[in-house]
Amino acid sequence: MRASTIRILVALFLLLGASLGVPLRAQVPELPENNMDRGTAALVVEHDAVPGGTVELALRFQPLKGWHGYWSNPGDAGQGLRLEWKLPHGWSAGDLQFPIPHKLLISGLMNHVFEGEHAVLVPLSVPADAVPGQTYPIEVYGEWLTCSDTLCVPQWAVLRANVQVSAKIEGNGDQRFGLWRAAIPPLLDSKGHFALGANRLHLAIPLPATMDIDHPHVFIANDRLVDYATPQTFRRTGDWLVAQIPLKGGADVQQVEGILALGPNSGVRFFAMPGDVPKGGDLVTSGEIPLPPMWLLLVGALAGGLLLNVMPCVFPILSLKAISLARAGESQAQARHEGLAYTAGVVLACVALGALMLTLRAAGEQVGWAFQLQEPGVVVGLLLLAVAITVNLMGVFELPSLSFTRQGEPASAFATGLLAAFVATPCTGPFMAAALGAALLLPPMLALLLFAALGLGLALPFLLIGLIPALRARLPKPGAWMVRFRRIMAIPMALTALALIWLVARLGGKPFALMALVVVAGLAVALGVVGRLQAKGKMAWPAFGLIAAPFLIFGVFALPSAYAVQGSGPAESILSPQPFSESALAEARASGRPVFLWFTADWCVTCKVNEKVAIEREATRAAFEQAGVIAMAGDWTRRDPAITQFLAQHGAAGVPLYLWYEPDSEADQLPQVLTSNMLAERAGRDRSSIAPNR
Repeated sequence: MRASTIRILVALFLLLGASLGVPLRAQVPELPENNMDRGTAALVVEHDAVPGGTVELALRFQPLKGWHGYWSNPGDAGQGLRLEWKLPHGWSAGDLQFPIPHKLLISGLMNHVFEGEHAVLVPLSVPADAVPGQTYPIEVYGEWLTCSDTLCVPQWAVLRANVQVSAKIEGNGDQRFGLWRAAIPPLLDSKGHFALGANRLHLAIPLPATMDIDHPHVFIANDRLVDYATPQTFRRTGDWLVAQIPLKGGADVQQVEGILALGPNSGVRFFAMPGDVPKGGDLVTSGEIPLPPMWLLLVGALAGGLLLNVMPCVFPILSLKAISLARAGESQAQARHEGLAYTAGVVLACVALGALMLTLRAAGEQVGWAFQLQEPGVVVGLLLLAVAITVNLMGVFELPSLSFTRQGEPASAFATGLLAAFVATPCTGPFMAAALGAALLLPPMLALLLFAALGLGLALPFLLIGLIPALRARLPKPGAWMVRFRRIMAIPMALTALALIWLVARLGGKPFALMALVVVAGLAVALGVVGRLQAKGKMAWPAFGLIAAPFLIFGVFALPSAYAVQGSGPAESILSPQPFSESALAEARASGRPVFLWFTADWCVTCKVNEKVAIEREATRAAFEQAGVIAMAGDWTRRDPAITQFLAQHGAAGVPLYLWYEPDSEADQLPQVLTSNMLAERAGRDRSSIAPNR
């Protein structure tokens, strides 16, 4: 029987036996006693034993270069060490003591591994009736998994050793135990506390304030309790280190144990019981995504918000800004008030959206930036608002508290700011990606400060024009041209409404979109009646309520029943990309070919512009075919927890996100604004090492 066939059979036997509770030795009948073709293993005794005492054993593993073994909790994949002892009567083996594992993140899966030689220590209790001068044989059957980055091979062996019993211990024994024991993290004398709440494990570990910490990480021994790959956050509160770790399950947990890694080769073991977890404290760092200095994050958020003013996703509301800019030259006091009011609206909207996103994430929802546009009901509301603004700009009716051309109305500027921030959320432009990604890891108040900086950046041009007379002096003077300009600027707003109708169909399906159009038509008729009554100087808004109410009520009842769970599905692409999943990405990377992975959404204007400019091009398709590039796309139009989690792992709070994987390399994150030849040129760089159409 071929060796590869034996490995497959062994893997099946191990999985089946584990699920049925079959003894380990019974799981591999009629197979060789040992299979250690990816390294070696040995059972080592430290020194002689004395009756009634304890002697240390070591399970010494030496995987081949490029291969690794696993901790007791292997993480998202892999298999921990499993043992079955055969000992003399009265002898017993204690708990396994592991060194500090390493993190290995492959395709979004976090594994807890040991690379290179390592030893697992086991205390062996010797009964009091053991006879001095006699040698006792011990035996252990072990199963473990040895893996490289692309292949895993089951290993098993029967390991044997002899323990000599003496009246007293003489000599120092095997000197290697000193090094192996030094690698075992010490157990803390005091127990920690933990609390489960809002999809997070709050863990307080007693740690003297004088102890140095360098990128800490908690390896939880409890199986499937936490999300291993999602970043952990840490805070210092006196002599406590408080960790917040996203939960995966385990609502009924009585004890949490594991290893706290404090640096590359230092750490402690801990046990934690249910109890109060200290509040507050200073942020230490993130275990997986190092946080830049706070001032740098604030600058990034400010610059990112400023650049949103020229990003495609904000173009639909430039008409509102343009009219307000023209009006700003009327008087210094008016310009200052409107600039401040507009800024207040933008900042308030950004902070409110950020606070809502953080609240939903704390409650267990996997959401990111622009999450509200993944909800069909919200998009319908935005569609109605876009239609109302379009009709207003056309001069059909006037809304005193929201008219975008009324003089001296800070309320109008405030409302414009609210709308500007809301419509800008589909984009994450340059600089702001790192800031928004960090906001998911920071304490709430610091995170909200980043969202406020983002809003300030978006509002900054208006604010400066409102406060600096020299800038206002360069603007056109108010006049009759503003009425004509207002009519012209209704066109981009109408195009925005059409785009939202398309998005409604993509999110909820065509029947849902038809029901939404009925409500839109009712709103338009009602606003037309309002305009006619206003022109005659009559009271208009009661008539609006009478006409619009039936259509709105119809929408409340008809839209949910017409909503399609699957929507319209992902848009077709010239590259014929594979749908994103963790397993599909792992398989694509294992093929040895380059992989281009992009995340998009129908409501993300920047995404669609990039696709038009750089992705959906014949030149790109031809270059990908010649270089053998595998295309893969993740559609985030609707809420997808797997995509949200993957984005967070790469420090992104929203889309677009573009990743390029060269063979045997980690992801290279491309800019969020793609140029026309960027992807074709990138594929050409890999062409020399990848066979065409491989």
